[in-house]
Amino acid sequence: DDIHLFQLKIARFAFRCEIIQGSIRKSAREIVLLSGQKQFLKAYEQAEKHLLHLNKEYERAVEAAEIAESWLYSPKEIQSEGLSRQQVAEKIQLHPELIRNWERNGLITIPRNEKGYRVFTEKEINMLKVIRVLRMAHYSYASILRLVQQAKMAHPIHVRKVLNISENQEDIVYVTDRLLISLKEAIADTKKILTMLREKNDGD
Repeated sequence: DDIHLFQLKIARFAFRCEIIQGSIRKSAREIVLLSGQKQFLKAYEQAEKHLLHLNKEYERAVEAAEIAESWLYSPKEIQSEGLSRQQVAEKIQLHPELIRNWERNGLITIPRNEKGYRVFTEKEINMLKVIRVLRMAHYSYASILRLVQQAKMAHPIHVRKVLNISENQEDIVYVTDRLLISLKEAIADTKKILTMLREKNDGD
């Protein structure tokens, strides 16, 4: 009936973007479910939260792009006071277990202080931010590991050919640019959803 058609239109916009995965997909799914249940006001409120989430991810992707460019064009050693895993998790809004998992898989190596405790400097924090963006863009652990191995070398980091997926040579700046475009599309689609829900809510 009409409500199913409306729900399908919402779903088309909610899931059209290729980066709709994980927490973003869960958020989008809630909008679609509420729309199908005729809870248009709640769906609208959820869409507003979804838009805030997408905007936050966009800011993170911009930051990761800036970090990547600094690696490419002006690589330098970063020295700063170390933080604990919990402090880093709170600082960059990542679950501590996810950071632990990336460490177990060799994506990041955390230095230890004289007491044997792990400490995260700005260098490791920046790496975590880049890893998060690459995972969001659906890059495999193996691809990211190649980047990490390149980052450990003494000479300036060259990431062309490092993120070699399906024989396509892409550098990390291109990856973040592509993600930014996808997030912009998702933000635009969510605004369309908000308009549809507003009209539906006013009409009922």
